[in-house]
Amino acid sequence: MTPQRVSLITLGVTSLERSKEFYAALGWTPAEEQDGVAFYQLAGLVLGLFGREALAADQGRPDAVLGTGAMTLAQNFATEAEVDAAFDAALAAGAKALKRPEKVFWGGYSGYYADPDDHVWEVAMNPFWILAADGSLTLTDAK
Repeated sequence: MTPQRVSLITLGVTSLERSKEFYAALGWTPAEEQDGVAFYQLAGLVLGLFGREALAADQGRPDAVLGTGAMTLAQNFATEAEVDAAFDAALAAGAKALKRPEKVFWGGYSGYYADPDDHVWEVAMNPFWILAADGSLTLTDAK
């Protein structure tokens, strides 16, 4: 049986240095770096940045053109003000605004931006979810 979890998310990037500069501007520091890849320790999982061509080759499909935007990475915050601050910090770091944070139909508050490689990030406040002190999220009905 396969466990219901994700331990590593790897983003294919066109320039590892540019991407590292973007995340550094958000205050992120790689926990580990190897030739051509950087790993960031997050709450309960790791985010990797890896050159797109190298990532395609590592996947066993060296001729694949890797795309972006078909999924969303999200950061949840406790308040609308924290959402706004995170959104503004991302824009100051070089992100592209997709949707400014606003109240949304499901009762929360959220917005979207794209990093320099067009990976989409959502910043949100969900009043129905409780965040741990480290920002991690566990659904109340999760087993």
